[in-house]
Amino acid sequence: MEKKFEWNLAELSSNQKKIADFIEKNSARMPLLTEQDIATELQISIASVSRFWKAVGYKNLKDFKLALMEERDVSPANKMRNMLNKVEADDLPGNMMELGVQYLNETAAELSREHFQLAVEAINAARHLYVYAPGPSEGLGSLLRFRLMRFGYAIQSLPKSGRELYEYLPLLQQGDVVIIFGFVNMNQEIKVLLERAKSIGCTSILITDVLVSDMLANADLSLYAFRGQMWEFHSMVAPTALVESLIVAVGMNNKEATLKNLEQFNALRKQYSAYLPK
Repeated sequence: MEKKFEWNLAELSSNQKKIADFIEKNSARMPLLTEQDIATELQISIASVSRFWKAVGYKNLKDFKLALMEERDVSPANKMRNMLNKVEADDLPGNMMELGVQYLNETAAELSREHFQLAVEAINAARHLYVYAPGPSEGLGSLLRFRLMRFGYAIQSLPKSGRELYEYLPLLQQGDVVIIFGFVNMNQEIKVLLERAKSIGCTSILITDVLVSDMLANADLSLYAFRGQMWEFHSMVAPTALVESLIVAVGMNNKEATLKNLEQFNALRKQYSAYLPK
């Protein structure tokens, strides 16, 4: 893989070369690591790690992290560049699947099982369901709506942005559930939906990739799905797995009604197969 940093190896000691190599291999983790973390993983002293920053032109670890973040423009092009630097061309599918496993493990570790179960119960008890899925989450919203409609749920997709959303706000009522996909930032539409839901007693379920945000405080329930670091190409592997888990759990929680609706759906498909072929 390409080197991410320029190191003057002639001026570095053997331990400092180890640290440089560690940074190259773990650049995505660097914003989260302490000097103790680095020292422990490399089995060297904290003093050696502390001396390293000045040797490569920085005041300390904090100064290095600030410089690192400034260089990492979170534009789509740089997100893709970071991904291309992270995977090997000779086994791209294998690399992507390994990353997907990492994202799934991170999601499994952080996902609140309590909120997940409460979300399932809220969906099953809802009068109507509404889904707000903007941008890259649009496919996830469509998948959720498609499956739950087959289960017999009254579920409606909400407009992504603009004044069209106003037309749907009066439809939200107490006893309804609004499922919101809110990745990275809280846009104005999410803010309005969360405020409206709270004011009328409509349960809000937030599916998100952030652990600290005003969105979490304003949503009734939040379900976490890791998509990669902020500066990385964002993967939808974990959010897709979460949505599919939610679909299956909703079906299991209301098994008899779900199976009955699916049987009715299949009967209708057979009845009208001559008019509406598959």
